[in-house]
Amino acid sequence: MSPIHRIVVVGDVITDVLAVLSGPLAAGSDTAAEIRFSGGGQAANTAAWLAAQGAPVTLVAAVGDDAEGRDRTAELRSAGVDCAIESIGDAVTGTVIVLANDGERTMVSQRGANLRLTAEHVEQALAAVTDAAHLHLSGYTLLDAGSREAGLRALTAARARGLTTSVDAASAAPLRRVGAMAFLAWVRDVDLLLVNADEATVLAGGLEPAAQARALSATARRVVVKRGAAGAVWADRRGRLSSAPARRVAVVDVTGAGDAFAAGLLTAWLAGADPDAALARAGDLGAVAVSTLGARPAP
Repeated sequence: MSPIHRIVVVGDVITDVLAVLSGPLAAGSDTAAEIRFSGGGQAANTAAWLAAQGAPVTLVAAVGDDAEGRDRTAELRSAGVDCAIESIGDAVTGTVIVLANDGERTMVSQRGANLRLTAEHVEQALAAVTDAAHLHLSGYTLLDAGSREAGLRALTAARARGLTTSVDAASAAPLRRVGAMAFLAWVRDVDLLLVNADEATVLAGGLEPAAQARALSATARRVVVKRGAAGAVWADRRGRLSSAPARRVAVVDVTGAGDAFAAGLLTAWLAGADPDAALARAGDLGAVAVSTLGARPAP
């Protein structure tokens, strides 16, 4: 396979307050949990997993001018991510409370400075990264009205510069709010679209996974439907259909597993791997993620 050229990731930086519950949440009462504060955000997580695979990566994002923003940026730089992160003086760094239990996680979000990511910052950051070959966009950037222009500009500017593009659909609930037709119009003709099972149902209806992937390939050139423990499916406009099982591992925390999967998929595909090999690499990295606590690679 070919060496990986620089990947630009555009999207969110978050502080995760992760609570791994000891059992089902006792609404209106107390539930014991293991709690930790750590770096999060779909784009930042994906960038960190890419760097851990040795891929040159630049993250374009926004944080608040606060201790949390400085800590998140320092963590990413320490992990090998080149940071084109704007500090917004009158905003706070985004925070997500993650409740994890029994292989699922529920998130309560304050998007903070992520809503202030601007098209101008994205344009300037892309112009400064002269060795980029691919742009990966967190779907949250499109789903949040405040940052939508920045997300659309990222895709437009990347295409103008000859970069390939990918989008991770991010989250089913905000997808429902903006509507499938709007989102599919925003991501039309991207080179790769990643969706999980719930997102695929929002965008393509209640079909079986291979049919969902085929349907969505009318919008994106290549589509991967992530199915968690059931594996993943790839479909493209050439009629190629591939599937891969998930590795069986003990699940500790699923936070960031989709971001690790995306990093594995991108590093393999951009290096020239065929869909079967790319899905296998993605599944391997996703398995590492669910086996560890937190959304980022272990230091």
